[in-house]
Amino acid sequence: MNSIPPAPQGTPVERYAALALQFATACVNDCRDRAAARSRMAENLARAHRSVAASKGFIRSFSGIEVRLVVMPEYFLTGFPMGESIAEWRDKAALALDGPEYAALADLAADTQVYLAGNAYEVDPHFPELYFQCCFIISPAREVVLRYRRMISLSAPTPYDVWDRYLEIHGLEGVFPVADTPIGRLAAIASEEIQYPEIARMTALRGAEVFVHPSSEAGSPSVSTKEIGRRARAAENLAYVVSANSAALTHIPIPAESTTGMSKVVDYHGQILAEAMPGGESMVAYATLDIEALRAVRRKTGLSNVLVRQPCQAYAQAYAGTEFHPPNLLLTDGQVRVPERGELQAWQRADIARLAAKGII
Repeated sequence: MNSIPPAPQGTPVERYAALALQFATACVNDCRDRAAARSRMAENLARAHRSVAASKGFIRSFSGIEVRLVVMPEYFLTGFPMGESIAEWRDKAALALDGPEYAALADLAADTQVYLAGNAYEVDPHFPELYFQCCFIISPAREVVLRYRRMISLSAPTPYDVWDRYLEIHGLEGVFPVADTPIGRLAAIASEEIQYPEIARMTALRGAEVFVHPSSEAGSPSVSTKEIGRRARAAENLAYVVSANSAALTHIPIPAESTTGMSKVVDYHGQILAEAMPGGESMVAYATLDIEALRAVRRKTGLSNVLVRQPCQAYAQAYAGTEFHPPNLLLTDGQVRVPERGELQAWQRADIARLAAKGII
């Protein structure tokens, strides 16, 4: 397929549709070995390919607008680890950067001519002992234009756990990346990180206009903390949020449709433009994004321009003297080590004890 070149500086972005595809995952936890897990992942990939293509075609015929951004749910190829060790899950479920799964995802983006956003576990060749949970965006030209590794997790290693080495290799821009594309400046937030203002703000400070948010969360008729986070992150950063949830997680003991509904598109005022109902897979969470209107709002004076009015240097000084959770806990004399089972949760207990003793919490 022909690639879509980046828009020249100042070229207006045409309005387009973004789709948060509510998609069911056949998890790999019960697969007996790596080959069986990879086979199931391939089945998930093939079904995702069909779903994206059919959804894009239907939305175009129904609404007359072209879908150019599709967001898939969190870990939609594999599900999440349920007691597996780091080594077990890395072997069973983590993707190689040059592996067949990423090649198939690039085929999907090229065949459907969309920017495809999703989330997967992957191995960084610089840290082969570990895996990271990664949000990715792949362009219609088959290029991975964004790779964001989740920074806050209780179930997977993060860049912060090997912070000094990670910064040496990838730099701060590689920690909080923004992709400048013909459909706007895109950034990613992983799952529960939507509840942390700093994760979104770090990329908003670098111009992010659309947050893709792969999630896998409990469906709820009430206003959950993640739901509050989606709307807050959109409004406080004057940015769109495109948030895709799992429709179901099968092949695990947890009732499959505990994760369902909640997929939606939120505008830069924090208003919901479209959302999917609970109960299964759905393509109805799509809406038109108007990047030029967003940019106009960001360039207006007045009380409502909450992004431009930020006193960032004051915050930076306060943060510099504060430590809630220490970095580099998986680095010993510069060498990476694999965490023991349950160690990540033990870190949190230690942090709570230390902060409570200081009277901070």
